[in-house]
Amino acid sequence: MAFNGSLPKSEKLACKIAQLTASKERVDTQIPGLSLHRWTHPTPPTSYMMAPSICLVGQGRKRLFLGDEEFTFDADHFLITSVDLPVVTQVADATDDEPYLGLTLELDLKDIGQLMLDAQISTSREKPNSQSSVAVSRVPDSLLNAIERLLDLSDSPDDIPVLAPLIQKEINYRLLTCGQGPRLRQLVSMDSQGYRISRAIDWLKSNLDQPLRVEDLAGRVGLSSSAFHNHFRKITAMSPLQFQKKIRLNEARRLMLTEKIEATSAAFRVGYESPSQFNREYSRQFGAPPKRDITHILNEEI
Repeated sequence: MAFNGSLPKSEKLACKIAQLTASKERVDTQIPGLSLHRWTHPTPPTSYMMAPSICLVGQGRKRLFLGDEEFTFDADHFLITSVDLPVVTQVADATDDEPYLGLTLELDLKDIGQLMLDAQISTSREKPNSQSSVAVSRVPDSLLNAIERLLDLSDSPDDIPVLAPLIQKEINYRLLTCGQGPRLRQLVSMDSQGYRISRAIDWLKSNLDQPLRVEDLAGRVGLSSSAFHNHFRKITAMSPLQFQKKIRLNEARRLMLTEKIEATSAAFRVGYESPSQFNREYSRQFGAPPKRDITHILNEEI
């Protein structure tokens, strides 16, 4: 797929991703937080922790599942996640002739908050349509242009340290001022409910092995128990206990894959007291018991 400046915008993005990925399924670029993806076939649902990010597609279609909610995006639509979430994703459309070509760019919420202050962007604008931390909307031309310029830096890696932060700042500005701006603005505003829930998520991530007392966590972020439950579910599509279980299982899987820890030790590391309960819940989330799941993943990588 040759890059041609006269191509429609989505095709330009697809060509660039195809060029940079070659035959690889995933490429982590030299630009911090930017990864490229290429699949020649639909993928099974895959569970993992997703940082605040935007996902754009040059070709194909992808689904993301959060709790009972499903989000589908393609070359005309981008997906944004505004807090760390245990999600399930699946490439829905991909073939040898027309592979799925997409990218993920992680967002730095501190940078976005600072930009709001610097640009004097108010949080008093229109409220988001929902409190959910995931949304899909049409890709604005201004955002797509900035993403393409960020990708072009891969052709001149010496320029990345200087120019990538500038383009990423522009991307943050485009996000703050597009249709998804209210969602981000409310999340990074310190007096918002979204900000309080993001603090609670940070605590859960940092204290995986600790028992969860919802009343204590609600008090930690300045909310009543009922308000905390309500806002947590609206933002994450699950209860605090369900959220904790999913991030514990994702972390246990990471420990087994990257640190070669056996299943029982991984279970204890993330706070499980019963290995049998860990095995049951792991199988439900990943579709196979720990040992079989890890063996399958490692065999696929060979």
